[in-house]
Amino acid sequence: MPAPRTITPDRERLERAVLMGIFTPASLPAGEELERLLAAAPHLDVVQVRVKEPGRTSGPSPARALLEWTERVLCALPTQRPLVIVNDRVDVAAALRARGCAGVHVGQDDARPADVRRFLGADALVGLSTHSAKDVARAQDEPVDYLGFGPVFPSATKGYERGLGPEFAWTAAEASALPVFPIGGIDLATAQELDAVGRAAVGAAVFAADDPAAAARELRALLGGR
Repeated sequence: MPAPRTITPDRERLERAVLMGIFTPASLPAGEELERLLAAAPHLDVVQVRVKEPGRTSGPSPARALLEWTERVLCALPTQRPLVIVNDRVDVAAALRARGCAGVHVGQDDARPADVRRFLGADALVGLSTHSAKDVARAQDEPVDYLGFGPVFPSATKGYERGLGPEFAWTAAEASALPVFPIGGIDLATAQELDAVGRAAVGAAVFAADDPAAAARELRALLGGR
């Protein structure tokens, strides 16, 4: 069993969180990335910065690009900003902790949560991807703060032709003592099916929308409006 988590302001905010924005700059029009983020930010509780460019042969490495983008996000967002975490890179999260980065999200094939916790310390937020009831059950014994669960619906962004279904997300949330953020294919057409969960993680549904602020605001309402 993991050691009991110390209650911190970031963890209290995470417990109340409804909407996580997956901010992937490479998927957005060049020059509009931060503009779209800033528009949506007042309606987001968490921003996860994600930079994955497999096969890239020029420019900064993904780790360097993630560091630079996260620095830009931290500088651009107002003082009362959403929690900012990074995807995958524990080293980037550690480098930016003093700048306001709240922690890291890791997948099943990334660094072990126990190793992440030892590296980042007791107060950093650590999220973990889960894809089944077995994953969710195992995660209860890991030193993590929240779970991503999915894909809930088919997702062109992630290349999933099928989703697990909203009922599985509800079951995962009910079975978990940790906050669960369903992810995958969630948009204005599907979000209401997750109102029993009351949380979601979305990317294109907000940041690629014509009006990111309106999209984020409506998603919150569809998720129960907490």
